[in-house]
Amino acid sequence: MRRSRQAFDEQLEQLQQRLLQMGAFVEAMLEKAMRALAEHDVALAREVISADDVADEMDLEIEKQCMRLLALQQPMSKDLRQVGTVMKVIGDAERIGDYSVDIARTAITLAEQEFFKPLVDIPRMAELVRGMLRHAIEALVKRDLDLVRTVIEDDDSVDKMWHFLLDELQGIMQKRPEVVVQATALLLVARYLERIADHTVNIAERVAYMETGQLRTLASSHGTGSEPETG
Repeated sequence: MRRSRQAFDEQLEQLQQRLLQMGAFVEAMLEKAMRALAEHDVALAREVISADDVADEMDLEIEKQCMRLLALQQPMSKDLRQVGTVMKVIGDAERIGDYSVDIARTAITLAEQEFFKPLVDIPRMAELVRGMLRHAIEALVKRDLDLVRTVIEDDDSVDKMWHFLLDELQGIMQKRPEVVVQATALLLVARYLERIADHTVNIAERVAYMETGQLRTLASSHGTGSEPETG
């Protein structure tokens, strides 16, 4: 029995390590997508698009590991929450990769255009979102509910930035019809970042569930809800 439990714990640790790798991978996709946008780098944008297949393979591999673990072991209730959390988190991580691809595609669309104003607020928003993602993954590793709260608080800041950009870009489009196409594309980038932040909150809330057994203990008002598939 002791040997079986040790084997189970080792497999849980392997799952966690693979999840960490996937989290780091999709964060790198987001960083590269934003750099491609800011620097008009088509080659880097295409690298992000190609990386989506790798993220999808990671998602599938980790899901298969979870299913094998559930089928071959006899997990207790907290173990089930851990495995269930991993399965939920990889879904959110995969969507973050999809949105990074959307940003990369926008970078290609705008690659030959000069920005009608310096690109400042959207990269700042992206940095905050990347920080949220790092904190969410760290919260998962350390089982740290304080980091969960940090992620949720940062999401409020991201939402404020999104609404600011929405108002600003819509105002610019009304005054300058010649920049409507570019402003719309940048507005979509801001929206993708806002959605990435929501998926990151999902990850953080799953950590809270894993530790407490109660979903949405720390922030009942957050979550992705329904959304169009853009990946």
